[in-house]
Amino acid sequence: MNQNQRRRTGWLARWRISPKAWISCRALLLALASWASLTSSLATGEEPKLERIQVVENGEGFQTHSGKRFVPWGFNYDHDGDGRLLEDYWDSDWTKVETAFREMKSMGATVVRIHLQFGKVMESPTRPRAASLDKIRALLRLAEQTGLYLDLTGLGCYHKQDVPEWYDSLPEPRRWAAQASFWSHVAQTCQSSPAVFCYDLMNEPVAPGGDKRRDDWLGPGFGDKHFVQFIGLERKDRVRTEIAREWIGQLVAAIRQHDSKRLITVGLVPWSLERPGITSGFVPSRVAEKLDFIAVHIYPEGGKLEEALKTAADFRVPGKPLVVEEIFPLKCSPRELEEFMRRARPHVAGWIGFYWGQTPAELSQQKTIGAAITREWLEMFQRMTPEMLSTRVDSK
Repeated sequence: MNQNQRRRTGWLARWRISPKAWISCRALLLALASWASLTSSLATGEEPKLERIQVVENGEGFQTHSGKRFVPWGFNYDHDGDGRLLEDYWDSDWTKVETAFREMKSMGATVVRIHLQFGKVMESPTRPRAASLDKIRALLRLAEQTGLYLDLTGLGCYHKQDVPEWYDSLPEPRRWAAQASFWSHVAQTCQSSPAVFCYDLMNEPVAPGGDKRRDDWLGPGFGDKHFVQFIGLERKDRVRTEIAREWIGQLVAAIRQHDSKRLITVGLVPWSLERPGITSGFVPSRVAEKLDFIAVHIYPEGGKLEEALKTAADFRVPGKPLVVEEIFPLKCSPRELEEFMRRARPHVAGWIGFYWGQTPAELSQQKTIGAAITREWLEMFQRMTPEMLSTRVDSK
């Protein structure tokens, strides 16, 4: 034992701190220092330096190109407090977007998930809207300035009224080709920016199942929005997982024509696993080949945390990090959600919740249950930030 080790051991004994507790405290202090360095640039005006993100060699998580550990920890910024989608106000109120990015950064976020609607980006099956691509470039610049990475989720049809009639009338092969064109233009626009964490091919896709032909590409609405989308209207005696694999392969190829380095994933519903009952056809272990990591959306139910924990564990695919890309106390209390996230850490390499443009202080002025739950979630997010950005817990 050298002199420094003896000095430290004596100090720990004097204060009755075990070596194990010291290691935990040290990890927390390092995480706080890292978090402070990330946010200090906002105060000094210095533009943060972003590096391309990649999967670590053992597939357990992420790192920057230079080898620094990276944890996706942030928010879905999909609409504002009035329920308007980002594309509904990014022309008229860009200041609101800039403010939201600064607020998310100040709360400790490293990633912001942005949702792009197909009809807002494409004006024909092959031609993009130049103004929309300009806005995507503006988002990239804003992300670079604030030190936030973007999870760019595409092909959204959240507002049914915004879906072009010509798009819905396309047969499956031509619809897939139009979707590939969307991603080709987006990847070409983003290929040189270090702010892109990943391209998420689609939010909650479902492969057609059964023998009956569907008459709608969208799943049931949730309020005024449609989050689930079918990639085909009929199965035609095909294996569902093979439909999903072929679709993923076509879109990945379109991205790779322009961007060979950014990560690619797809946002899966929790009922994608091979279990009794309804399934999506996107079985993680069978569709993961061309994906860089697995993304799943989990909303734990109160009193059923063990089920949610099993779902997280079952989504693990060897060599592919797992990111819970949507999480929120929608069906459980914030306290239960916090417990779930802590217990699921051995399986999960990153977490993305929600932020809708209102800070905890602003939400505290509102006397609604929804505002109270959202405020508790944001306060929990900030409280957990140092822990979640610290060294990942051992899975044993």
